[in-house]
Amino acid sequence: MTIHLERLGARPRLWGRDPTLMQEIRQARENRRYLPGIAVPPGALATADAEEALAGAEIVLVAVPSHHVEAVVERTQAGIDSRATVVSATKGLEPKCGRRMSVLLGDLLPGHPLAVLSGPSFAREVAMGRPTALVIAASDERLALAMQQALATPVFRLYTNRDVIGVEIAAALKNVIAIATGLCDGLELGENARAALVTRGLAEIVRLGVALGARPATFLGLAGLGDLVLTCTGSLSRNRALGREIARGRALHEVEAGTPTIAEGVRTVSSALTLAQAAGITMPICREVGAVLFERKAVGEALQSLLSREPRPEEEGCRDQ
Repeated sequence: MTIHLERLGARPRLWGRDPTLMQEIRQARENRRYLPGIAVPPGALATADAEEALAGAEIVLVAVPSHHVEAVVERTQAGIDSRATVVSATKGLEPKCGRRMSVLLGDLLPGHPLAVLSGPSFAREVAMGRPTALVIAASDERLALAMQQALATPVFRLYTNRDVIGVEIAAALKNVIAIATGLCDGLELGENARAALVTRGLAEIVRLGVALGARPATFLGLAGLGDLVLTCTGSLSRNRALGREIARGRALHEVEAGTPTIAEGVRTVSSALTLAQAAGITMPICREVGAVLFERKAVGEALQSLLSREPRPEEEGCRDQ
């Protein structure tokens, strides 16, 4: 996003908590750890000084792994202007209570206008200037329109949406289904099986989202189906890659230790199952992913558990089943 914002003519400031990484970006004009080979333009400031990064900022974009958001915001909130709009680009749930990111940010930064940026996007392709279409969601339509105008370009198209719940639930849960498709791919079960998992995974996401107050139509848009398809099939998907490696016999801790990036689905699955239990609904794919990740259930056994479920009509897909 830093590179995209610089193309808009802004002078973006990228804050990171690792001083060594920020210094490397300043010197090399490249984020070799996370986006190797992509030049960081000279107009973008990279700094580990939160006050320097936030001073006078009118828009604060939070793009932090979900389990770090609370600590990062508590560390930096004193530097955020009271009039600044806060935009969440984090696709996950708060691990302690399962709060959506906008709820967590609202608790940490009361009084700030809040919006959510989501949809099918790999950071590398955005940085390369490749065409991308996303959703900017806010309960206040005027705020969504203002952020659309501030952040969009012809190759970075933004659609507004007022269903913040649906957009955030879709963003978080698609990562869990992507791990499931990675498990499927790792077992070399074929493209038919992958398509079935994606489709039934969407039914689970809709079921939870609607139970929490989301609009069903949201899940057929960019933040729902669009992001789900990309994350479940894309070659740059961290969650799919993690599932694939686990299916091939590697341990979760080993896979996570081997990459600097975060697969959000690992942390989301437990929160999603807690929310589902509270809402009185079932999420069999998510349940089996959690069993594989945290209960050492064999991937083949998890697959058999899904295949042995009682047959039922497909039209029940958005209801508890």
